Amino acid sequence: MQKTLTSHLVLTILANDRPGIVERIAHVLALHQGNWTESSMTRLGGKFAGLLMVDISTNRKDALVDELGNLGKDKIRVHIEESIEGWDSRQLGVTDRVSISIVANDRHGIVGEIASLLAAHEINLESLHSYCESAPMAASNLFHARADLTLPASLSRRALSELLETLSDDLMMEIHEEN
Repeated sequence: MQKTLTSHLVLTILANDRPGIVERIAHVLALHQGNWTESSMTRLGGKFAGLLMVDISTNRKDALVDELGNLGKDKIRVHIEESIEGWDSRQLGVTDRVSISIVANDRHGIVGEIASLLAAHEINLESLHSYCESAPMAASNLFHARADLTLPASLSRRALSELLETLSDDLMMEIHEEN
């Protein structure tokens, strides 16, 4: 029996938000027997934005890619890339993964400050979800973020906390165990 080769594709999807976008993508995948394995989707600024991991038999990949390209007629833009071999940090033997929650007074450059600090200490930022909201009883906004991180073996969770606290006096942070 011959083993079927599988391609792992990462799709980036962007369209004006409206009902039916996810259904349209799911329909195309089902038509070509693609397997929807992981995704993150959101509405942002009136746009639908999505990231999607797809597994598909290598001999069906080209037809799927062509069909996804045809979604441009429906004003759904899909960018497709092959995934990177060994992409899952758990497969690479990394075991110290954490999630953090951050709340601070919003200011220009706060995401850049956090990202620079993480990069300088070889901390991988795997995902980031952020938003701003009005601060209660104040004329300013609060910045909220939740991030999933992979720490290098040389950095403890306590050290991570101390590093992030150097960013500003108003920053509140909580480290959660990664599931």
